[in-house]
Formats: sequence, structure tokens, C-alpha cells
Amino acid sequence: MDSKKKITGGKNSAVKRMDKRLAWKGGEFAATGIAADEKTEKRKTVKALGGNKKVKAQKIKFVALADPATKKNVKAEILSVLENNANRQYTRQNIITRGAILKIKLEGKEAKAKVTSRPGQSGTVQAVLIQ
Repeated sequence: MDSKKKITGGKNSAVKRMDKRLAWKGGEFAATGIAADEKTEKRKTVKALGGNKKVKAQKIKFVALADPATKKNVKAEILSVLENNANRQYTRQNIITRGAILKIKLEGKEAKAKVTSRPGQSGTVQAVLIQ
């Protein structure tokens, strides 16, 4: 980013206007990936608007899964990303965003789940089981 001061010492108004954009306040794209194991899970805490903090998930191994048939929530292991409508490159890179279809391991069997949370905004991956 450019300096916020001119050579003369005055404020650079063009840079000042850029800093005020709300789009910049959310920060960079987290690109949530799949961790190798539970020990390598990674989350980043960043400043947000109003002095608040936001947790961004960078590497995640487990998903909080809601099963509509049994109406129970369980913890499942993420194996890979099968489909991501946000960007087809995200599927190849195993990047998790809202709406992505995940291949998960549930009670020793493989299943599919659709992500309902925003991992780059909330720090967790929540999904609904697909029958």
C-alpha cells in the first residue's frame, strides 16, 4: 500500500479515501483449506468494524454437521471438496466457502454435505447432510 503521507508531509487524500471503504474493513479472503490433522488446524483473529474481532478459519479438519433426518448435530471429518459453485478453481485447491459440497467421513462411511456457514467470517465450518 502507498504511503499515507505526501513528500511534503501532508495527508494523501487518495489513500485516505481508499481506507474508508467498507469492503476493505473485512480484510483479505481467508481461503479456508483442509488441515492434515487436528493439530494443524489454523485460525486467524483480525480486527473488524467497531473495535470487534473476527475469526477467520485458514485450515479446518472437522465440520459441525446437521442431519435433517435424525435432527441431530454431529462432528464429522472433512476429506475433500467435491464441488464449489463460487469458483471451479476452489474445488481443485480444496478451498471451502459457503455453498461448497464436501466429501465427509461420518461413522466410518463417506457422505456428502453442503456448507451453510462462512468459514472465512465465522471461523467454523457448519454443514447439512445431503441424502
